[in-house]
Amino acid sequence: MIEYSWIDVFAVGFFILEWATYAITLERSSYGRDSLSARMNVYREVWIRRMLEREARIVDTHIMTSLQNGTAWFASTTLIAIGGSLALLRATNEVMPMLQSLPIGFSAAPAMWEIKCIGLILIFVYAFFKFAWSYRLFNYVAILIGAMPLAENRDTPEAEAHVVRTTKLFGAAARHFNRGQRAFFFALGYLGWFVSPWVFLVSTAAVVVVTWRRQFASNAWEAMGK
Repeated sequence: MIEYSWIDVFAVGFFILEWATYAITLERSSYGRDSLSARMNVYREVWIRRMLEREARIVDTHIMTSLQNGTAWFASTTLIAIGGSLALLRATNEVMPMLQSLPIGFSAAPAMWEIKCIGLILIFVYAFFKFAWSYRLFNYVAILIGAMPLAENRDTPEAEAHVVRTTKLFGAAARHFNRGQRAFFFALGYLGWFVSPWVFLVSTAAVVVVTWRRQFASNAWEAMGK
């Protein structure tokens, strides 16, 4: 029998609700259209259109390489996080006595500890799939950049259609990358549950506040609005 209290259930529900609400607000609402991510998405189209005017596109390919490498790094880091979480799950009997000896008032049944570990693993698995798919989409964008019409054909309907197609795929790659990174941030908040559900509530709220501020009230957001 798994021992849990109402506050554990409330904290998990609060975590899921905050994550879902934040994601929907950022990606689906009119309020989210003024986020830092949305402002950056405008410049992706600007980049693609200016690329169409250039004959030499070496700089553009270097930028794409750096985006792909960054996404690959996050994907590989997620695999390391999954492995660490699996090791934590397997070492339940060794970890529990160590945590109970710390002066933080830790107390949890082994079954509850394992549930928390499984939840952390699922978050990182979700993040991995998002980063892996984002990396794949960035590869597709690189192919579309290679297939970009020549500069002398930039005013043709074919060139316009290619710009729109590339921009949409570019935006999709960035969106999946943002979802994976968001999972990383919320995983940090999830760690609070390993201490207590009360800490879990506070850490989840802190993650929402920090991520919201970066998207809607940071120096980067202000700079991109000028």
